[in-house]
Amino acid sequence: MKLLVLPVLLALSSGLALGQLPPGKSLGQNLYLPIYSHIWHGEVDKNDQPTKTLVSVSVSIRNTDPLKPIRITSAQYYDTDGKKLREYVTSPKTVVPMGTYELFIPRSDDTGGSGANFVISWKSDKPTNPPIVEGLHVNLPVGRSIAFTSSARALPDE
Repeated sequence: MKLLVLPVLLALSSGLALGQLPPGKSLGQNLYLPIYSHIWHGEVDKNDQPTKTLVSVSVSIRNTDPLKPIRITSAQYYDTDGKKLREYVTSPKTVVPMGTYELFIPRSDDTGGSGANFVISWKSDKPTNPPIVEGLHVNLPVGRSIAFTSSARALPDE
């Protein structure tokens, strides 16, 4: 009996519960990615509106696991008011180890607004490094270019 109690006590005192995944590994997540189809800037005009600049957005979903693929199961795009505009992944997409899956929103599409976002869902059959998900926002006219990134955050499990 003493021989069985010692390993259990050591495991619990080390901060690891039996059956827990190694730190950082996951079987899947829902990720929230803030997106800006346009940004407001400058001074307000006579109609109390600041200047609006449209940007294109490249969404990069990078599998950081060197051995295991992941599946992107959903990429739901929402506007500033929280209205779902569209689903960008209509069937699961496999991202090979160290590979990248990309989505693109053209500069001409300002339907999302300055408070747009994606909820991106991914899964894996085995515990896997979570992907890095970023949005690269760009407008590159001659003489006045802007570029910035936004990063996804894991949403709590339901």
